[in-house]
Amino acid sequence: MHKGSCLCGAVTFEVEGQLKAPDACHCSICRKISGHYWVSTDLPRSAVIIRGEEKIVWYRSSEKVRRGFCSVCGSALFFDPVHRDWIAIAMGAFESPTGTHLQKHIFMADKGDYYEIADGLPQNAR
Repeated sequence: MHKGSCLCGAVTFEVEGQLKAPDACHCSICRKISGHYWVSTDLPRSAVIIRGEEKIVWYRSSEKVRRGFCSVCGSALFFDPVHRDWIAIAMGAFESPTGTHLQKHIFMADKGDYYEIADGLPQNAR
């Protein structure tokens, strides 16, 4: 069981089973929402229990995706592709240990110019 929360604790979650290796998204939307780049793990909806759902504010960033934030502290928590059977949760919101490691970088074509990636992981343009 993995647990996590927003900064203030108004939204908490639990995940059954192992966490899938996360990816780091460098697209301009993820960078603006997170303040840097977004690292999350994709999980089956059936494996996730969310408490404090009434404190989540959803922003529809496209027709296909909404993003969830705590309405109290503003923590960016969820990437929700509304027509899929999975949801992504921000790795920074999990309590340690997570038992996983970053697997790749995506949307490197949109990467910010103020940092370099030198961890040796795959870097996908999209």
